[in-house]
Amino acid sequence: MRVYLLVLNHNGRPLLEECLPSALRAAEGSRHQCAAAVIDNDSTDDSVAWLTRHFPRIGVIRRPNRGLCSFNDVVADLGDSVAVLLNNDIKLAPGCIDPLIEPLESDPACFMTAPRCWLFDGSTYEGFKTAVRWRWGLVQATALFPGHEAAIDVPSFTASAGAALAVDCRKFTAIGGFDPLYLPGRLEDLDFAFRGHMAGYHGRYVPEAAAYHRGMASFAKAFGTEGCDRLALRNTLLFQWKNLRHPLHVVRHIAALPVRMAYDMCRTPLAPSGRRLAFTRALLAALSRLGRLSSNDHRAAGSTAREREFFRRFHPRWMSETATTVRHRHAGREMARTV
Repeated sequence: MRVYLLVLNHNGRPLLEECLPSALRAAEGSRHQCAAAVIDNDSTDDSVAWLTRHFPRIGVIRRPNRGLCSFNDVVADLGDSVAVLLNNDIKLAPGCIDPLIEPLESDPACFMTAPRCWLFDGSTYEGFKTAVRWRWGLVQATALFPGHEAAIDVPSFTASAGAALAVDCRKFTAIGGFDPLYLPGRLEDLDFAFRGHMAGYHGRYVPEAAAYHRGMASFAKAFGTEGCDRLALRNTLLFQWKNLRHPLHVVRHIAALPVRMAYDMCRTPLAPSGRRLAFTRALLAALSRLGRLSSNDHRAAGSTAREREFFRRFHPRWMSETATTVRHRHAGREMARTV
């Protein structure tokens, strides 16, 4: 199978210098025929010149700065292939590629895979075995759910993956890729994975494949922690308004909005200036994009029953209990072999 490594970059020359060699080494160690390219999002630093000087055989694809959406038309041109989509602050372990690709080869219902991801220290788990929970009427995707420690080495489904994932190019394009509604970014990975689920596919978490992430290297630099949090809040609202139709989910969301706004007001005198009325400001920013929802062509297809299944399948408790069951089953098999 033809495999393409696509690294997204915006003004990240130091990150490319630190991380790109590991991705190329992983590609060289794969049994698949791998090609690599950097998608450069209008960098104004010396990223392109550095790539030309140090990696002249690596393709550079110039695109406007549209975040993860810059992958969309590039992946659409790859046809019947697999693409590994990486942020510029991701390192790959040497044996990472083949385990990521295997489910996409063997399972027709698999549309994406995600590695086990650590921070650069190599010991702090970051994701991408992602659960989805509700908090005060808002959906939250998290890899650090209660009991996740026992689940991170158990292969299973995942609700999303952002900084590193492999996709079936045809399915990625059929689903619609990443939605520009969320630009400049945050939550577009959950939206993409949700649409894949609603289309009848599933994403797989592959712990045998290891990646390492600096985390928010570009976003935090551009928007700061508070700005990133506001974007996440705004885009969470947009995600729910765009995608959720089940009556239970709609009522749960609407009922919590007054509570969130009241809490926002009450905490204002004590909050740092950058966090005052954070939810209210995110709500107003989301409302300003309502017009884009009516014309959005990235809406999820599927029934409300399928929507409900998404939240059952990726509930933190279910994911933790399932991992425990798999562990016990595996331990029983190992014990039987030794008897």
